[in-house]
Amino acid sequence: MGNRTTVEIKAYVPAKDFDLSRQFYRDLGFAEMWLSDDMAYFNAGSCSFLLQRFYEKERAENFMMHLLVEDVDAWWQHVEAQQLVQKYGVRAEPPEDRPWGIRDFILVDPTSVLWRIGQGIESGPA
Repeated sequence: MGNRTTVEIKAYVPAKDFDLSRQFYRDLGFAEMWLSDDMAYFNAGSCSFLLQRFYEKERAENFMMHLLVEDVDAWWQHVEAQQLVQKYGVRAEPPEDRPWGIRDFILVDPTSVLWRIGQGIESGPA
């Protein structure tokens, strides 16, 4: 049957204003690793995505990304320190423990893509 080992999966994230979104993701903490006229490859640790110069309102407003990190509070502090809400006019909600075992925060990018950035909650003693 051959080797069916996977290597990576990447989402194609839409951008209404490609250059504004590129700067937003750099400010969020992603490294822009590659760029063409219509696409940018972003990376943070072992996670990556492709930002594309493509926008359809309905798709963008229903597009979600989920990023698991080691320290969600450090990421939130970075979002606040970079003043992403004020600088880009985006929406963000602070970290909260969720009933499904994740502590996360919500960040909506300039195109209306919803990001949930979080970490698993350690289960403590009963």
